[in-house]
Amino acid sequence: MSGTALEALERALSTVIDPELRRPMLQLGMLRDIGIEGDTATVRVVLTTPACPLKDRIQQDLDAAVIGTVPGVSSVRVSWDANVTSTHGLPGRQEIPGVRNAVAISAGKGGVGKTTVSVNVAIALHQTGARVGLLDADVYGPNVPIMLNLTEHPRANADTGRMEPLQSHGLKVVSFGTILKPGEPVIWRGPMLAKALREFLYEVEWGELDYLVLDLPPGTGDVQLSLAQSMPMTGAVICTTPQDVSIADVSRGIEMFRKLNVPVLGVVENMSGFICPHCEERTDIFGSGGGRILAERYGVPFLGAVPLDPRIRVGDGEGAPLMSVAPQSAVGRVFSEVASHIAAEVSKSNFAATAGPVMPGPRIPLAR
Repeated sequence: MSGTALEALERALSTVIDPELRRPMLQLGMLRDIGIEGDTATVRVVLTTPACPLKDRIQQDLDAAVIGTVPGVSSVRVSWDANVTSTHGLPGRQEIPGVRNAVAISAGKGGVGKTTVSVNVAIALHQTGARVGLLDADVYGPNVPIMLNLTEHPRANADTGRMEPLQSHGLKVVSFGTILKPGEPVIWRGPMLAKALREFLYEVEWGELDYLVLDLPPGTGDVQLSLAQSMPMTGAVICTTPQDVSIADVSRGIEMFRKLNVPVLGVVENMSGFICPHCEERTDIFGSGGGRILAERYGVPFLGAVPLDPRIRVGDGEGAPLMSVAPQSAVGRVFSEVASHIAAEVSKSNFAATAGPVMPGPRIPLAR
C-alpha cells in the first residue's frame, strides 16, 4: 500500500459526515485503523453506541465516498466497534462511579406501561452489547421484581460493604421491591425518599455501565426532583398512551424536566393500537397519534409507538419480558427501535454538551 493511496483514502473519508452528529466522522475519531488490502479499503468505525440505528446509512456513505474516488479501490470493508459517550461534569451533581449515562423513563400519570417500557428498553440495549443497569425508583409501586422474577434480597459486597445489584436477563437491577416485605407500604416523607435514593445511586456496586435506566414513579414529585438535583441525568424519556387525558399529564412532565435542566430525549407512545392476531385488523382502542402530536408540539423526537400485545401482559406477570422471549416479534422489533433511538439521542445530547454548533443538514427521522 503506497503512501499516496492511503492519503487519497483519508481525503475521501474526511468527507463522510456522521448522520446524527453532523460532523466529519474522521474528525470525530470515529474512523480508525484505515488501510488498503488489494482493491479493498478497510476501516474500523467506532460508534457512539452499539445500538446505533444508522449502520446501513454509514456503510452507504463510506462506499459512496471511497469507491470511484480512490484509485484501485472497488469495495469498503467495515468492522464495527463502539465507545459509548458519557454524561459528566454537570455543576452540583455527583457522578455515579462507573456509570456513563443515566436515562430516566417517566410518565405524567400511572397506568401507561412505563415500567414495561423501562424493562424492555433496558433488555433491548443489553442485546446490542451495551452494559446496562436498571434502577427501580418507583418507590410506591416497585413492579420491576415481578417483571424480572426477582425474589431474593440483595447482599452486601464482602470487600466494600456496598449493595450488590441483582442479576436478571443480563441487567444489573436494584429495586425498592427487593428490600421491602411483600405488601409493605412505603410511607416516607421527601427527605427519607431522597436519602434512600442516594444510597441506591452511590452505595451500590454498579460497576461499569453504559446506561443506567431509571424507572421513575408517575407524576412530578419528590423522586424526580431528588434525582435531577443530585446526579448528572443524561435525559428523560416520556411515556404516554394516545388518549387526551394521558397527553395532558405528560405535558406537565415535559415542562418539569425542562425546568430542572434535564434534556427530554423523546416521547414513546405505548398501547398504540391492537393488531388482531387472527385477521390482522388494527383497532385503536385508546385512539392514535397522540404521542407524535405531543412530541411535535414540544419539539422533541418521537421515539416510537408500541402496540398492545397480550404477550406483554403475560410476560410481565411471569417474569419473562417480551424482549427476552420474543425479541424478533413485531412488538420486539419496535422496542429494539425505541432503544436504538434513545441511545442515539443520548449520544447527540452528550455531544451537544461538549461541542460547538453542528453542521447544517436535514433532521434524521427517528420513527415512522
